[in-house]
Amino acid sequence: MVRTYVVTGSASGIGRATCERLEADGHRVIDVDLHDATIVADLAKPAGRRTLVEEVTVASGGVVDAVIANAGTQASPELCVRVNHFGAVATAEGLRPLLAESAAPRVVVTASSSVLNGHTPELVDACLAGEEERAVAIALVGHELLAYPSTKRALARWVRREAVRPEWAGAGIALNAVAPGIVETPLLAPLLGDPAMVELMDAAVPMPLGGRCQPEHVAEVIAFLAAPTTERIAGQVLFVDGGADAVLRGDDVWGPPV
Repeated sequence: MVRTYVVTGSASGIGRATCERLEADGHRVIDVDLHDATIVADLAKPAGRRTLVEEVTVASGGVVDAVIANAGTQASPELCVRVNHFGAVATAEGLRPLLAESAAPRVVVTASSSVLNGHTPELVDACLAGEEERAVAIALVGHELLAYPSTKRALARWVRREAVRPEWAGAGIALNAVAPGIVETPLLAPLLGDPAMVELMDAAVPMPLGGRCQPEHVAEVIAFLAAPTTERIAGQVLFVDGGADAVLRGDDVWGPPV
């Protein structure tokens, strides 16, 4: 069965590997990025988010089988807020009507294993409340270093909160996330060239199974979550981190229901 997939952040890294993985399986991929993509859209801006929805609607013919909201950045605290959280949420929500036309709709967003690290609670709360400008203001005043993990944490929580609601699970749309550990992508290339930074990253994200990821490792899990044969999985944040989650959180992560 040939399916139509939308992949944001498609020009490099995990997004490019995901496009290649899906295309190798014979699927149609509508790729989205700031450059070198079928659809060029800036997800940091409302206009870019509208462009995404409008152009995907035309390109897809009105039916999308899966959305991979992968676009992300560490370029600045403001862009972390606008792209990592609000851009991803706008992508998923904006394309939901097209997903509703699919027989087996799936959404996979790219979070991060950094959700396990330090974060700014008020920034996470502002993101989850949908208050973009307040979230930007918080990120820019004293919380610059925690903007990335905070926005990824907010995104992961958004997935768990929304996935079981009528608009998603109730409509048959499976919404999940992947949380990669350290992935050797162009985004991290400057840091991976610094031995001191490599030592720091490996200590913060210990990956006993195989070490750091390649983009293809994450793409394989994304393809699994987005497949029509993968059923009854909703609201999950699947760590693709070589075991870092288990190292950092230990074996007892199931508390009482809330």
